Amino acid sequence: MHSECTQGNMNTPNLNLGHPCFSTKGHGNTGRIHLAVAPGCNISCNYCVRKFDCANESRPGVTSKVQNSEEALQTVVKAKASDIGSKLTVVGIAGPGEPLANSATFETLRGVKKIFPEMILCLSTNGLLLPEKIEEIVDIGVSHVTITLNTLDEQIGAKIYSYIQWEGKTLIGPDAARILIDNQLKGIELASKAGMTVKVNTVLMPNVNDQLLYSLALEIKKRGAHIHNIMPLIPQGKLAHLKAPSKELLTSSRSVLGGILPQMKHCQQCRADAIGLL
Repeated sequence: MHSECTQGNMNTPNLNLGHPCFSTKGHGNTGRIHLAVAPGCNISCNYCVRKFDCANESRPGVTSKVQNSEEALQTVVKAKASDIGSKLTVVGIAGPGEPLANSATFETLRGVKKIFPEMILCLSTNGLLLPEKIEEIVDIGVSHVTITLNTLDEQIGAKIYSYIQWEGKTLIGPDAARILIDNQLKGIELASKAGMTVKVNTVLMPNVNDQLLYSLALEIKKRGAHIHNIMPLIPQGKLAHLKAPSKELLTSSRSVLGGILPQMKHCQQCRADAIGLL
């Protein structure tokens, strides 16, 4: 088994072909436009704090303003007309909530594809609705997807997530975490089979999920993921009492898991409205 994994996932289309968030080569000459059109969320991550009007703060879930789809399209038009417009090759939707739980996500991506058909479309998702929405996003032309998957263990998941909203109900505890995890894994598999380039984000939380990351990496490779991004916990929200992982733990985790899948080591944990080169 180990010898099979040392080369990483050899089926890695488009990792270094224009999408800075899916590149294994680190910083490059291409950039992205994040459109903050998705305010609502269908799960509650205990490390997530979504804020608005935090112009000097850079982390996931932060935006200065939530836009509607028309405003978002104008943002793309203006960005493409700027001095760096030719280098902005990607339009992505990463929040500030869950893109697949907001209709504006689909309206916006369709609009971008109509005006700028050459641009790469991507989105980041918690994965709960990915199996349900996969056909629609493939039809729109989304080619890159990021799924945040933090554990395969529902008991640990119950510590990470306060609740999920599923089929009209609010669910809590290990049973809720199990539904989320199962949908995340199924979504990875379906996205990969659909020809999408798949990145999995995992938030490294010391003494919470750090002991089971090897088995997680093996499973996501099996499901078809192409690249893995180990992100350090930002202590906040209900997990504010935890410590962020040390640089040594982060480096060693990436090193070990790099024998299974290519690692993205230049992630900036960007804002939901970030625009620029990466």
